[in-house]
Amino acid sequence: MNGLLETAHPDLVQRARIALGGRNLVLVGLMGAGKSAIGRLLAQSLSVPFIDSDHEIERVSRMSITDLFAAYGEDEFRALEGRVLKRLLKTGPRVVSTGGGAFINERTRRHIKRGGLTVWLKADIDVLWERVNKRDTRPLLKTENPRQTLENLMNTRYPIYAEADLTVQSRDVRKEIIAEAVLAAIAASAGKQM
Repeated sequence: MNGLLETAHPDLVQRARIALGGRNLVLVGLMGAGKSAIGRLLAQSLSVPFIDSDHEIERVSRMSITDLFAAYGEDEFRALEGRVLKRLLKTGPRVVSTGGGAFINERTRRHIKRGGLTVWLKADIDVLWERVNKRDTRPLLKTENPRQTLENLMNTRYPIYAEADLTVQSRDVRKEIIAEAVLAAIAASAGKQM
């Protein structure tokens, strides 16, 4: 099935496919950056499978992310996340959306960088807050001041996300526009040394 972006921009999609080759496309960034929504569009346009690593973790553990955090804590969750991502990235090409903390763990980050082309979907605090404050399913935001917690996560994690191969600004626009920007960044990376 042809993606929406492919019908509008067939040359861009083709150039991105060539630049990506057989590699996985791995989306990293903070919660609310749009990794899952943009990832689905990219997978459809590139005609490759889409995998949301959080959904895969829930499938293999038979527990929700919230329940995993509550039962085992963040350290155990991150270890499971690393194992799941290592397995997912062994084959490709596919688009993989990672959880917000996956790229922060040094060992998991090495697996991710070896497993594909990484794209950081970078968003400012207002965009992120608008997207995440509507749902009560974010374990790390179950604090007295969740917006401040989100901002603290940004300050800690953004320097690490900056290690991704490519960075695309996630803004308050239609997701197709952001997906197109990702495809353009991938296509432009073809001549650069990875």
